[in-house]
Amino acid sequence: MKEHLLRLSGLEPFTLTADIPFVNVGERTNVTGSARFRKLITNRDYAAALEVARSQVENGAQVIDVNMDEGLIDSKAAMVEFLNLVAAEPDIARVPVMIDSSKWEVIEAGLKCVQGKPIVNSISLKEGEEAFIHHATLCLAYGAAAVVMAFDEQGQADSYQRKIDICARAYKVLTEKVGFPPEDIIFDPNIFAIATGIEEHNNYGVDFIEATRWIRQNLPHAHISGGVSNLSFSFRGNEPVREAMHAVFLYHAIQAGMDMGIVNAGQLAVYDQIDPELREACEDVVLNRTPEATERMLTIAERFKGGAREEKARDLSWREWPVEKRLEHALVNGITEFIEADTEEARLAAERPLHVIEGPLMAGMNVVGDLFGAGKMFLPQVVKSARVMKQAVAVLLPFMEEEKRLNGGTERESAGKILMATVKGDVHDIGKNIVGVVLACNNYEIIDLGVMVPSQKIIDVARAEKVDAIGLSGLITPSLDEMVHMASEMEREGFDIPLLIGGATTSRVHTAVKIAPRYTHSQAVYVTDASRAVGVVGELLSPERKVAYIDQIRAEYKDVAERHERAEAAKRRLAIAEARRNAYKVDWSGYSVPAPGFTGCRAIADWDLAEIARYIDWTPFFQTWELKGVFPRILDDEKQGAAARQLYEDAQAMLARIIAEKWFHPRAAVGFWPANTVGDDIVLYSGEDRVHPLATLHTLRQQTMKRDGRPNVALSDFVAPEGTVKDWVGAFVVTAGPEEAEIAARYERANDDYAAIMVKALADRFAEAMAELLHERVRKDYWGYAADETFAPTDLVGEPYRGIRPAPGYPAQPDHTEKVTLFKLLDAEATTGVTLTESMAMWPGSSVSGIYIGHPEAYYFGVAKVERDQVADYARRKGMTVEEAERWLAPILNYTPGQTEAA
Repeated sequence: MKEHLLRLSGLEPFTLTADIPFVNVGERTNVTGSARFRKLITNRDYAAALEVARSQVENGAQVIDVNMDEGLIDSKAAMVEFLNLVAAEPDIARVPVMIDSSKWEVIEAGLKCVQGKPIVNSISLKEGEEAFIHHATLCLAYGAAAVVMAFDEQGQADSYQRKIDICARAYKVLTEKVGFPPEDIIFDPNIFAIATGIEEHNNYGVDFIEATRWIRQNLPHAHISGGVSNLSFSFRGNEPVREAMHAVFLYHAIQAGMDMGIVNAGQLAVYDQIDPELREACEDVVLNRTPEATERMLTIAERFKGGAREEKARDLSWREWPVEKRLEHALVNGITEFIEADTEEARLAAERPLHVIEGPLMAGMNVVGDLFGAGKMFLPQVVKSARVMKQAVAVLLPFMEEEKRLNGGTERESAGKILMATVKGDVHDIGKNIVGVVLACNNYEIIDLGVMVPSQKIIDVARAEKVDAIGLSGLITPSLDEMVHMASEMEREGFDIPLLIGGATTSRVHTAVKIAPRYTHSQAVYVTDASRAVGVVGELLSPERKVAYIDQIRAEYKDVAERHERAEAAKRRLAIAEARRNAYKVDWSGYSVPAPGFTGCRAIADWDLAEIARYIDWTPFFQTWELKGVFPRILDDEKQGAAARQLYEDAQAMLARIIAEKWFHPRAAVGFWPANTVGDDIVLYSGEDRVHPLATLHTLRQQTMKRDGRPNVALSDFVAPEGTVKDWVGAFVVTAGPEEAEIAARYERANDDYAAIMVKALADRFAEAMAELLHERVRKDYWGYAADETFAPTDLVGEPYRGIRPAPGYPAQPDHTEKVTLFKLLDAEATTGVTLTESMAMWPGSSVSGIYIGHPEAYYFGVAKVERDQVADYARRKGMTVEEAERWLAPILNYTPGQTEAA
């Protein structure tokens, strides 16, 4: 009689018998689970990466899990290179390898490298039975065992019933249709994070354990594995608690029949040696024994944080210093752990609570300011310092209020009062918030009116609060016009305080040419970034230096405006008719493109946050924090590297919580329609007969005279003209969801601006990553014109693929009102929850929209300045008045509206 035992091998055979209760699969050679290993692979330090694998084997791993799925790594090449190097190391290669990837081409490349019998991690019913059978058959052909995820066409199994239903179905297909040996089937019924604070997650541990028990009783000879570290994501950074949770979970799961698991072989606590109180708390959350289990676990966990196993040993010698030096140290290093106790100690020693702020706290912040100004601290570190300062002030405020009530105590004198607002119609505030935090660190009182603030409200509050300066922020191009309007209103209302201008679309030239001339009672000043804000405000509010500084700015801006005017005058522009004759010429005679898999629009709600995260482009994330450089090289930058690494570590920690606790609920809408161009317009049709127009996308054409035969491009050039060949155009809206606003607000209420800004920055990255991931799906599946594309997520940053996804409001189509057409086509408000403000900004702010053009010659470009003749024609085609068109195209007009041609 055949003995159904799982037999694996590296250089040495391994048979899973009843004498082996549990197989440790080492997890440290997984780039998604180990930041250190990811960095080594990213930097191609394979010698050190091999040491990680060796230490896993030395610490008891009987199998090593190798995963190279990371956005900035060529996963296939890294898998091949690493496994080939492992093969040459007998002390590592003696154990079997688990080839782990979400991409089959990576798995298959790894299968061609390994010696012996490996494990494939993983295959599933996610793409349907046909793909599942194909992958299982290949596993069989390569002689590999397979991890089978509890995942089907509807998504991951999160309940007991879904887990057993999917596993039973997969087992039947594998054993009856493929002929897969049942002993080579390793089910992974999905270990999810528990103790997240979300009630629906409380039973995840029990569901896994009970599903394990059912599988072992009902699916003969199959095995059970899982990624154990997923269980404790809520306690990332608290290694003693995580190890205890893992040990408790495995104790019960192994009893139920779990016989394999992906774990850190060197970090497993002994069940009987866990602190009894901690062990009981872990039992409560793992087994979901009481409704209060999570709350109790959170309370107990704080006591064990920083235990003996924590990787970074802390130097607490500074706790012996005088309280003033301790406060300074905490501020400079962003340490909040002891701030309440130290602030209270300083208060008790001071004559008045106000003196603590004006004394040691401001002295510490002055050190922070000096280090920041000298380039020895960077913005993320300063924001952490502000968090410490806010929490210290929060301790003192009740005492200051009481003192004021009893004896009319004086308030702290600030360096100045600044009102800040994101202008009407604009929803973006990350940059504004950062500037506010930095100014607050330097003793300025900040009144933040938030986003979408009308000019009249800004004026009314500024007057009522007697502010010393107003700061305006904006990200979208209509905000530029709103800032011009705001400057005019301040002039009309007789204000004589500085006006600070900042935001992604703003510039020194626009401020000098468009805004400053409208406000002559004082000065509008462009603030490049947060690092310059303190110096600019300090000069503008200094009684001694103010006049000379404003005179200097006026002289500079006059020179900037004159040079800009000369440069623009030197550029010859074509009449629109001439520009159209010089359009981009596509040979449509032999062109054909497959029809999309569907026409009309679809909503997509079942997004996997972990999958989206693989598509994040981290370079713009660092730019948000004013760290300039390309990821990952910025992590090793001689000057910024330490700050960048700490920021990235903090981001990864929050990212893990976002994924494990499902902070965001992404949604998207995507659609495709038959399309052809008519002149400079793209007409979408309701049917394949192309008789009934459904909508029109209007485009703008470059009018600058080109050299060397270069064309004057419009987006319509890349869509087949009417009467030639069949073409299609797509559209999309994606959003990370509205949750970021409430999560950020909670952090702000807790005086943690650093975390508030972090969550907003990560929400923005999620939205952009969604747009990238959705575009990949469009190319490979939904439209399918590049079905054989094999780019890794890291490759997509350079846009090597066919087709473009231009967005309204960006250089190729600067008109934000085109979003209205997209939103109607996609029914975007109903399907995604995204709405448009009066200035056509998308709310929530972490949202992206655009169109899809699939022609292989399509590329991104900037329309640049346009002339009256095109604006008038564009207004006619859109059914607008010329004045309305000029309003939306104001930033790119090459003339001043209202002037005659002769003028």
